[in-house]
Amino acid sequence: MNSETRLGLSWRLRLIIAALLLVAAGVVLVTNRLLSDRFIESTRNRAELRLALYSGNLISELQRTSVVPLLLARDPDLIEALQAGNFSVTTGNLIRLQEEIGVAAIQLLDEQGRIVAATNRNILGGNLRQSPFYVEALRSGDTVFTSAPRATGGFEFSYSRVVSANGVMLGVIVVSVDLMKYERAWSGLQDAVLVTDSAGVVVLATEPQWRGLPQEEALARRDPPSAIARALQATTNWAQNPPDAYVRGVAVMKTDARVPFRGWRIVTFTAYDSVREQVNGVLALEIMGFAIALAVTFYVLSRRAMSQSVQLQRESVELRQLNSRLQREIAEREKVQKDLAVAELTLAQSSKLAALGEMSAAVSHELNQPLAAMKTYLAGARLLLQRKRHEEALSSFQRIDDLIERMGAITRQLKSYARKGGEAFEPVDLRACVSSALSMMEPQLKIRVVRITRALPRQPVMVMADRLRLEQVIINLLRNALDATKGAQNPQIDILLSAGETATLSVRDNGSGIVDLENLFEPFYTTKKPGEGVGLGLAISSGIVTDLGGRLTAHNSEGGGAVFEMQLPILANKQEAAE
Repeated sequence: MNSETRLGLSWRLRLIIAALLLVAAGVVLVTNRLLSDRFIESTRNRAELRLALYSGNLISELQRTSVVPLLLARDPDLIEALQAGNFSVTTGNLIRLQEEIGVAAIQLLDEQGRIVAATNRNILGGNLRQSPFYVEALRSGDTVFTSAPRATGGFEFSYSRVVSANGVMLGVIVVSVDLMKYERAWSGLQDAVLVTDSAGVVVLATEPQWRGLPQEEALARRDPPSAIARALQATTNWAQNPPDAYVRGVAVMKTDARVPFRGWRIVTFTAYDSVREQVNGVLALEIMGFAIALAVTFYVLSRRAMSQSVQLQRESVELRQLNSRLQREIAEREKVQKDLAVAELTLAQSSKLAALGEMSAAVSHELNQPLAAMKTYLAGARLLLQRKRHEEALSSFQRIDDLIERMGAITRQLKSYARKGGEAFEPVDLRACVSSALSMMEPQLKIRVVRITRALPRQPVMVMADRLRLEQVIINLLRNALDATKGAQNPQIDILLSAGETATLSVRDNGSGIVDLENLFEPFYTTKKPGEGVGLGLAISSGIVTDLGGRLTAHNSEGGGAVFEMQLPILANKQEAAE
């Protein structure tokens, strides 16, 4: 090989290496930017979902507690105790109410602001005449919300309301809201969370020293490392766009939202460390690939410069490399086979768990209505026994016994859902089923003011069906109609039963209507909030009606609201029923 050949090979080698390095640098930079934007957006979306969950928890707790002072202010036992000045059993009653309702604390103050009854017996006798919740309750005359700093740190949140009788002010009932439990829950997460009031002052935070400070001043504090230092890991700024904010000198992603309560806002700070780790993993693979390509390039070019004397040695090296790759491929193939076997076992187990979960959800859905009714009757029976109205209490216990029998029948019925036989079918009067379903829904109907109209024929409307399953369908339709009218100004539910070629039962409401008619009867499809339903009611009802030889349909009414129609084959006489 002459000098001109070696010179040409040297310049060619330099050009190839330079081109490969430029391509590698360009690909790494572009990949870094694209992946950073993608992972940042994904992280922001997850942060927004968590923010919505945190806000929903706060509003749920505040709304649930806000109705308690109104109910207690009308309690005849508390009014009688304030009028008579006898509080010997009032503290015990408040402690029992606290356990039943699940609030943080309850205090009863007389007209001078003295604590006469409380769930915390240690504070009895204290005077809170100058407390904000006492003063604000006297000024408003309605339920008021107050937040005041605690001596031990943090804020105390409470609802208070004046207790009066015949226009005379007797005292003030105070119910505390435990929002600090959400601080404790947030402290175990990676995100830093804070909540500010309408003035921008931090009232809840994962860092205790932030409470009571404006948001900007709280973030500027540089105390020794704490939860935020543990939550926010160090990150580099070149991996993403300019950060939303800096917390203790660390770049973070800021996500905030308005809490629909007195101008409050909730803010979360999420570090970019997870984004950097994901991007660096991909970049490491790319750099390794270009390093391998560069090594291969050196290898290919060096082959041209090798003399014939090393040809056998090169072939020997290639054979050893081929043998090594073959061994790796064999090992990888064995590993893939083992992973495939494990995946098959995992898939079988997942299928079993899915079937078990669906069955559990169905059982929970079917038993929810009797359990809710039993809880209402038990509460009523407890009050009746306290007021020595034993006969009415026995009536409530009899209803509870009927509900227990019904739950047993429902569990037996759920065992037979897998069987498509009709051994439990018998002639049933649809009018009696409607009346029984309305009796089951009585506790829910007493809570809400809903106008219910019934149009039932005078003659029996007989169908061949399983009475328990048919009543369950009617209860599900009434419950959906009751939920749909929550936002209506004058809620109304119409029940129409007609007998023609088929028995047709229509349940109409004046709610907001149905948005997605196509997926309405699909399992686990629901428009309710989490915790209010799992989306099995209509799916189970549709399956029951189909088993009975009928059909269940739904459409939106022209005047607004939704209409559900159940059509079943009608029995004209007892002989047809026997057939």
